[in-house]
Amino acid sequence: MTGKGVVRSIKNYAKGFSDVQRKVREATSNDPWGPSGTLMNEVAQLTFNQHDFIEIMDMIDKRLNDKGKNWRHVFKALLLLDYCLHVGSENVVLYAKENVYVIKTLKEFQHVDDNGRDVGANGTLFI
Repeated sequence: MTGKGVVRSIKNYAKGFSDVQRKVREATSNDPWGPSGTLMNEVAQLTFNQHDFIEIMDMIDKRLNDKGKNWRHVFKALLLLDYCLHVGSENVVLYAKENVYVIKTLKEFQHVDDNGRDVGANGTLFI
């Protein structure tokens, strides 16, 4: 486990995140690689359980509202949401329709890294 992985595990424990919330946090982490297909599929399948669905969408919503240096949270939350829209329960589609304003606000998302590159522009691929 990497240093960031250890810190994430401690945060997950300290903040009392459920297993479902931990999966979403792992899929939308700040790590420089994307979430695995296996993990995204696990999360998508969990959307068929109403309690898990609420936890998943709540965590995705929090990640979509991150700013600045946590731009990967936003980008990966969009990836996960897209996957869940295609493979998850119908409730994901209904949730996305009712909360489309959250996604529309991302048109304005911007984060310029230390090299002067606008990494926020990646989000426009989905909008």
